[in-house]
Amino acid sequence: MKDINSNREFLKSLYWDRWDANELEKDQDKGIAQPAPQKPYADGDKLIDLISPDDFTVGEVFLKDVIKKRRSRRKYSGQPLSLEELSFMLWSTQGLSGDKPNLRNAPSAGGRHPFETYLYISNVIGLEPGLYRYLPLEHKLVVSHGCAESIEDMSAACHNQKFVKNSAVVFIWTAVPYRAEWRYSIIAHKMIAIDVGHLCQNLYLASEAVGAGTCAIGKYDQGKMDALLGVDGSDEFAIYAATVGKME
Repeated sequence: MKDINSNREFLKSLYWDRWDANELEKDQDKGIAQPAPQKPYADGDKLIDLISPDDFTVGEVFLKDVIKKRRSRRKYSGQPLSLEELSFMLWSTQGLSGDKPNLRNAPSAGGRHPFETYLYISNVIGLEPGLYRYLPLEHKLVVSHGCAESIEDMSAACHNQKFVKNSAVVFIWTAVPYRAEWRYSIIAHKMIAIDVGHLCQNLYLASEAVGAGTCAIGKYDQGKMDALLGVDGSDEFAIYAATVGKME
C-alpha cells in the first residue's frame, strides 16, 4: 500500500507553487547551456534518407474515421511496410512541424522533447533488418550501435509477447531526462510521463491512416531493453514501446 500511495503522489501536480515562487533550482536559471535536442551521431555512421513530408502520398484520410477505427492491433498480415509509410509514422510522432527543433508534431512541455526514437525494423521495403534511430532534425535514419541482432531479441525484451515477432517494426522510445530537467527540475518527470503518451497516440493514428496497426507495450524488461539499445539506463533509458504491422 505504501508503494501505491507514493506512486499516486507522483501523478499529482504538487510542485508548481514552488516553481512559481522560484524555489526550485533550475539549471536554465543558472545560465547553463541547454542540452542538445537530439543525440549526436558519428561522422562515419550510415544515414538513410526518408521520404520527405512534402512528398507524402499516404495518410490523406478523415481524422474522424481514423479516431473511430483506432484500436490496439496485435494481428499482422506479414506484408511489408513501405518506406513512405514508415517515414510518415516517424514524422507524425517526432518530426518537425516548423523550422525550429522544438516545433514538432507531438506536444511536449516547454518544447523540451526529451525522447529518442529507436526502431527494430524487420519488414520494411528497402531496409535491412536491424536496429535504427530516427533523426528528427534531419528526417533521416541512422544505423544504431545497439546490440539487438534479431526480432527474437526484441521479443525477449518484451517478455516474449507473441505479437512482437510478427510485427514489421518495433518502436522504442527512450527518455533523455536532462532535456526536461534542465528547465523543470523535479517537475520534469511527471511531464516526461505525460509527453510520451502523446508520441504513442500519434503513432496509433498515423498507423491507422495508412492501413497498419499499432499496439503499445508498457511491459518490457528494463535492463534487457536498455542493453539492446546500447543506452546507459540512467541518463537515457527505454520508457515505452509499440509494435507496428500491416493488418490482416
